[in-house]
Amino acid sequence: MRYFIYLFCLATILSCGKTKKEEQKSLRVQAQQIHESILKIDTHNDININNFTAEKNYTQRLETQINLPKMQEGGLDVTWLIVYTGQDSLTSKAYDKAEHNALSKFEAIHKLCEEFAPEQIELALTSEDVRRIHKAGKKVAMIGVENAYPMKDNLSNFKKYHEMGARYVSLAHNGHNQFSDSHTGEEDDKWLNNGLSNLGEEAVKEMNRLGIMIDVSHPSREAMLQMLSLSKTPIIASHSSARALCDHSRNLDDQQLKLIQKNGGVVQTVAFSSYLNSKKDSIRSNFMKTYRKKIADSLNIPWYERQQFSSMTDQEKKKAFENYRKVVKIARETVADLASAPPAVNVSDFIDHIDYMVDLIGIDHVGISSDFDGGGGIEGWRDASETFNVTLELVKRGYTEEEIAKLWGENLLRVLDEVQAFAQAN
Repeated sequence: MRYFIYLFCLATILSCGKTKKEEQKSLRVQAQQIHESILKIDTHNDININNFTAEKNYTQRLETQINLPKMQEGGLDVTWLIVYTGQDSLTSKAYDKAEHNALSKFEAIHKLCEEFAPEQIELALTSEDVRRIHKAGKKVAMIGVENAYPMKDNLSNFKKYHEMGARYVSLAHNGHNQFSDSHTGEEDDKWLNNGLSNLGEEAVKEMNRLGIMIDVSHPSREAMLQMLSLSKTPIIASHSSARALCDHSRNLDDQQLKLIQKNGGVVQTVAFSSYLNSKKDSIRSNFMKTYRKKIADSLNIPWYERQQFSSMTDQEKKKAFENYRKVVKIARETVADLASAPPAVNVSDFIDHIDYMVDLIGIDHVGISSDFDGGGGIEGWRDASETFNVTLELVKRGYTEEEIAKLWGENLLRVLDEVQAFAQAN
């Protein structure tokens, strides 16, 4: 219906003598007014603790996709900073290493908010905190945990992480663990738990008890269905898109989407190119690989694609990632005006997924995420400084201010309120 309304308005305006250029300007002004008046929340931004030191941190305009200057430029109000741990073996030694990684990321986030930039950003634990901090003119940080693996087999760690600020937790990432199977099992049809383990089932109950939102973006489809069956509160997918539009195991199919709607949860559409349009992404990626390799060679830099990082040591990965950012940026600038370059996945492709899910499950169950600094970023929303472009495209599609506010964070905060209210009442 919004398309018909938009087309009617557009026809009316044009019939009154407005040119296409004037109409675009009018839409941009409208989008700017909406963008400035609503709260904008991005539910998934990865971090590197090396960017959380006294000498180098998010008060500076770093090469990272998320930092305070870029948030300010793009009008992004709330960033969920992620305590991510890659999956390793289920051994005591590996558990200890994972726990150290997770705790170091919690510490980094607290240092940013409490030592490095307390006048610019503050950690929020509730929706009331979010609104209070935003009203005070500061940016807002929240904490999500991507992979419960560092919690070992000790359910008391959920309480510990909650006390450190975690407000959503994904039980698994890329690889099965002690709590849950991962979506990656689809590749070889090999599973560890056939969904959730017994420990995973108890973890769901514990998250309900504590008031932690359950994130289903990485666990397997079967694990997700079991979480929906067990949870007494709404769940979220912190960074996933629609499988009907892009058949990737990280996306949610129509049945899953409808179950989240029935559960009262929300799906945070993710600006990750290969989860939005795999064919378009593949053509572009293959084209860009040649340019990236040539640029790396010209700079005398050893070149590795991102998929090779998992086999590296931490030190090798750190250096490779620094080089990766540099080379990718130069390559993108090199082909920007090249007519033969295939198009990149862009904001329009991103909003296509939002449109699809809104039509399928309703405006109250869809949100927005980027996965910045974790592989996310698309043409038009490469980093936080370009956040306005998302709002602009939503306006072009005919969404109202109220609808855009829901997509940009009100739906997510509603779920957080419900999850925390359940915990307080039980």
